Amino acid sequence: MQFKKLEREDIPALIPYFQKQKTHISNYSVSFLFMWFRHQNAWFAVAEDCLIVREQFITMPYFHFPVSRTGDEESELRALEALEDYCRKNRERLHFTNVPKNRLALLVERYGSDVHVSNPRRWRDYLYLAEDFKTYPGGRYSGQRNHVNKFLKNYPDYQFCDYKREDLEEIYRFLKEYSAVQLAKDTFSAQEELRAVEEIMPHIEELGMVSAYVRVGGKIVSLSVGEICGDMMIVVIEKALRGYQGAYPAIAQFFARRFCGEGIRYINREDDAGDLGLRKSKLQYLPAEIVDKYNLAIKRPIDTVSQFPRIKTERLTLKKIPEKDAARFARLAKDDDLNRWWGYDWHEDAPEDVSDAWFLEDVYADFKKKDEIRLGVYFGGELIGEAALHNFGYRAEAEVGVRILREYQGRGFAREAVEGLFEYGFAKLSLEKIEAKCFKENAPSERMLRAAGMRPCGEDERYFYFYKTAAM
Repeated sequence: MQFKKLEREDIPALIPYFQKQKTHISNYSVSFLFMWFRHQNAWFAVAEDCLIVREQFITMPYFHFPVSRTGDEESELRALEALEDYCRKNRERLHFTNVPKNRLALLVERYGSDVHVSNPRRWRDYLYLAEDFKTYPGGRYSGQRNHVNKFLKNYPDYQFCDYKREDLEEIYRFLKEYSAVQLAKDTFSAQEELRAVEEIMPHIEELGMVSAYVRVGGKIVSLSVGEICGDMMIVVIEKALRGYQGAYPAIAQFFARRFCGEGIRYINREDDAGDLGLRKSKLQYLPAEIVDKYNLAIKRPIDTVSQFPRIKTERLTLKKIPEKDAARFARLAKDDDLNRWWGYDWHEDAPEDVSDAWFLEDVYADFKKKDEIRLGVYFGGELIGEAALHNFGYRAEAEVGVRILREYQGRGFAREAVEGLFEYGFAKLSLEKIEAKCFKENAPSERMLRAAGMRPCGEDERYFYFYKTAAM
């Protein structure tokens, strides 16, 4: 799976992924991508016929839940596995944003109890029954109904018109007049939203959206734009000029009657962005549901470790390598024969005037970033090798590795060090699976992994792969 930077020209091809979406969340839409992809720093990938959107906030990636093009929930779970594998290989943190409520329990159960969940109020969408907007029924909607009646009485010459591309100049004149008031708020979000509205209007038909406007005396006084996603109409844009009493509830009703036909049960009027005035207005329209959008930060077992562990086996101690052993560790790390099987060429990252301390600093840095737990292997108080738990995944798995100085090889120290990591990993970190791989040419490593109780689970052109669980 490979993520691609989202560009405007990519968006029309993504329409099929949203047409059958069941989330009832406005962020899973073409309109959202088009209007906000610059500010979300959006990327996208397709896996298992599912779309995965990746947003970048400062340095942290946030992923949307996979959306199947055909509505197949099983394919969404397979895409989730592909995303986990991507994050593990690329050392990206697995954080989710805009997770639907009906997917929350699945993710919490999948990743265990150590999951941070948030549900910001300002992000929640307002979902209404489409039929309520068509009629504004009963006493509960008397206010909206009265406003519409006043609009009809005051402006009997009004016209409700479907969007036509040839009307763009007139629409832009309306937006300019509207923005003269709106931009007086002098907020970044208001300015950017208006810019996005102006940009999206020429692409309404291309993006499969619908739009209409109301004229009074031949002049556009209100505008609405929507997108159908599943059984929901997302009202992306709704604007009206001040001074035309009842223009907002009127166009909301006209739009619902015109476009919310058979199969459209809900109207999503998006979030309130924390604007209390807008919140009050949206609540007055009596939402059927205020739709939760969850953020999930998934923690891996290594994220709970605050200091290097100390592990005792029959003959060995696995522990943090102190600075006094920097020279000896550098001899181990610079041994090109050992590095051939370690799978890492230190020359690629080392400075020209590399010091012994540089290698140890790299160990400390990897631990601080929660990438790896690399421990010195000590025998009789002497550093004889290195053992590591690394490549931590998001379903309680990690990979094990070990290298021993050549003069200490052939005495079972590598196997004993690996077994020590097994005990620590399963008992202390609550790992479910520990994995390993070795080069096919490295027969001693293959024998060691088998002797330590690991089972083969596959191979490719370069490696044999192994795994172990606590039950084995």
